[in-house]
Amino acid sequence: MTTADPPRRRISARVRILLWLLVVMAVALTAVAATTRSVLLREVDHRVDRLLAQETGEFTNFVHEGVDPHTGERFTDADPLLRLFLSRQYADPDEELLGLIGRKGRGPAKKEQSREPRIDHPLAGDPASLKAVFDSPDATGTLDRPGGEVRWAKTVIEADAGHPEAAFVVAFHPAGERAKADGVFTMLLAISGVALLMTTGIGWVVAGRILKPVRLMRATAAQLTEQDLTQRIPVQGHDDVAALAETFNGMLDRLERAFAAQREFVDDAGHELRTPITIVRGHLELMGDDPAEREETVRIVTEELDRMSRIVEDLLLLAKAERPDFVTPGPVQLAELTADVFVKARALGERDWCLTEVADTEAALDAQRITQAMVQLAQNAVQHTVPGQRVGIGSRLREGHIELYVADSGPGVQPQDAAVIFERFRRGTARRGTRATGAGLGLAIVKAIAEGHGGRVELRPTDGGGATFVLTKPQQEGTARS
Repeated sequence: MTTADPPRRRISARVRILLWLLVVMAVALTAVAATTRSVLLREVDHRVDRLLAQETGEFTNFVHEGVDPHTGERFTDADPLLRLFLSRQYADPDEELLGLIGRKGRGPAKKEQSREPRIDHPLAGDPASLKAVFDSPDATGTLDRPGGEVRWAKTVIEADAGHPEAAFVVAFHPAGERAKADGVFTMLLAISGVALLMTTGIGWVVAGRILKPVRLMRATAAQLTEQDLTQRIPVQGHDDVAALAETFNGMLDRLERAFAAQREFVDDAGHELRTPITIVRGHLELMGDDPAEREETVRIVTEELDRMSRIVEDLLLLAKAERPDFVTPGPVQLAELTADVFVKARALGERDWCLTEVADTEAALDAQRITQAMVQLAQNAVQHTVPGQRVGIGSRLREGHIELYVADSGPGVQPQDAAVIFERFRRGTARRGTRATGAGLGLAIVKAIAEGHGGRVELRPTDGGGATFVLTKPQQEGTARS
């Protein structure tokens, strides 16, 4: 024995829309914040490079052009040169300007600086780092120290005989600038968080307004029953959701008409079948032992059962009319088809049958269905005429349409009946002929066959009195209903 899986919890469309919106916005805002931080850090690197190049450039220019104020001559010793230059400089908060004097391999023996640094772990207080910078063969570099990263640049002073080697060093501590970039990044993340919270509220309200017609559709669909299809959705606005609501209302209109037609059809079918059943039951209940009476009862019962069988067959045929393969058109010679219908119709009764005209053309028709419709019209003409009266069958081309018709010389159709005789189980308020035994489905079948070919059936008066039923369809190669 297997247990049913627990029902999956559904997430509403409103929540899904909001979640997707938040995910997209979170990704976008995070990308903006990260990109801004990356740009700021790159700008810090560029500014440090410019500052280092500027300071070393100024010192190089001073070495070439500066003079000792005590002698009026160019400097011959690095110590007074560095002292004088550094005394005229004012380092930035994250910057150190140092003068180093010593010998390579043993580190600087003496250092000068422009002023006391305002940095937590200055390079001037780190002998090991000073030695690494002083001994480095490079003009620029980076030191990764426990006290923080240092970007540096130096200008080596060529030593004269008897004077120690010296170097001017510019050291920049980028931690402060990078902390500012990180602060901007953190601020952007905080702003993004606030924006996401505001978006959540606004998105929840907006999504609710947009999806309100959808919720109304759901509520309306839940209230619909086979007995009550009158619920409709109020349409507001002109957007896609409003168009969806209009489409839904249109669908409900069609469903209401279809259910109404179905109920009417079932009621009419039940009424038509109830009559022969009642007749059969009554005769069987009253049947006696007389052989002649039994024979008459059997005959009546057989006729009624045959009528019930015809009603059921007609109902099945009308049900098939809703299928796309109800008709299968193919190339048909209209003259041959008309002649075949005429030959079959002549066996329906003693009438003055006349093949009035034939259209010598080829058309896309389902020969079997068209023959069925024309024979039904001929049978209808026989029922509403008497022996000897004229019934004409023909086909023709008229105004770009193919027409097949059956014209009788009976009493015609009353004007009030013309609008209803093609409906199921409707025979009109006045009978045209002698006696009719049908269930009122024949002309409905003819109408279904005509519409299946993309055409229609029309009722027209006959010259001299009577009724003419015409099957008409466009002459061009048409397609059957699909």
